[in-house]
Amino acid sequence: MAMPDQDTDMHTDTRVTQALRALEDGRPSVRLRAAMAAGTAPDRRYTGKLVERCAVEPDFQVREMLTWALTRHPAGTTVPALVEEVRSERAQARSQALHTLSKIGDRRAWPVITRALLADADEEVARTAWRAAVVLVPEGEEAGLAEVLATQLGRGGRETQLSLSQALIALGEVVTPVLSAATADPDPRVRAHAVATERLWRDPDGGFELAVEEAKRVRVLGTAGQEER
Repeated sequence: MAMPDQDTDMHTDTRVTQALRALEDGRPSVRLRAAMAAGTAPDRRYTGKLVERCAVEPDFQVREMLTWALTRHPAGTTVPALVEEVRSERAQARSQALHTLSKIGDRRAWPVITRALLADADEEVARTAWRAAVVLVPEGEEAGLAEVLATQLGRGGRETQLSLSQALIALGEVVTPVLSAATADPDPRVRAHAVATERLWRDPDGGFELAVEEAKRVRVLGTAGQEER
């Protein structure tokens, strides 16, 4: 006859096995429930599979639940696994690992935020790296991060530029000299993005679109003034 503790262990083993199997199910709703179960009753045996699924999961809601489940597990177990994923060749693995690290907020992950990662060729990875960097940057290193982020000014379309502006603004006063210098950059896209970021900082309620339009007007007027001279 099984003892009570043995019954509990067997029940837990069965639950974990079923959830791990369900994370591979072809139906998103089943995977979603499995990720929720893994987060509701954390168990170290889930960690590897949760991280693995983040790299390949096609459904956004399921990915968010996988991230939530990982945040429910001890950082000492999840952070090393996620840091390793940031070095993956698969863009989704890098992006989702960075997203999860930003949610966990453990600054021991900071060393993985390299200059190369902040300039990743994949825009989604780069955007996620910017957000993670702002969360994980150690106190006193914000100015250095601002300088690296500023090298990405002018990159991409509206969503990418807005993400970078928000990351820069989140760093606070240290971005002032960086943005000021960027407004004199030879590249007109960099100048316009820097001006738009400054205006968004001063007037968050004004919206990024208005800031961009105003920056464009400033650029046009500046170009016209140079031509007259």
